[in-house]
Amino acid sequence: MRCPYCRHPDSRVVDSREAEDGKIIRRRRVCQQCEKRFTTVEESVLAVVKRSGATEPFSRGKVASGVMKACQGRPVDADDVAKLAQAVEDAIRSRGVAEVPSNEVGLAILEPLRRLDEVAYLRFASVYRSFESLEDFEAEITQLREQYAANHRQSNR
Repeated sequence: MRCPYCRHPDSRVVDSREAEDGKIIRRRRVCQQCEKRFTTVEESVLAVVKRSGATEPFSRGKVASGVMKACQGRPVDADDVAKLAQAVEDAIRSRGVAEVPSNEVGLAILEPLRRLDEVAYLRFASVYRSFESLEDFEAEITQLREQYAANHRQSNR
């Protein structure tokens, strides 16, 4: 790391601390030549690869916005959506890759959204999975009913 004071190319790390749940690392450094101290901040950037091949930074706000549209008129509050968006980001970052395809972001949203609100889930899934007919909705509702019945049987044991 180049010293911001004397521009010497070598510095030594004196202290490192994680911030924002490990997404940012703050390092205290000392220049090997002038011995002045300075701080650097390292941030891991998560990129989303769009279908077109273009990349853009992952946006928790964009996830929340899409989920809010699906939740419009539903009894879901902004805090629940913010928690869902954070959980989606955490799940994607836990994969340990720098780039993730946009369809994987959509897949990561589906399950937490289903647990949050099934109607919002159906709305989101219908757009994400490009439902084209009533049969697509019926198939998804049948699957939801089967999951509900299986979960209900387990909770009664």
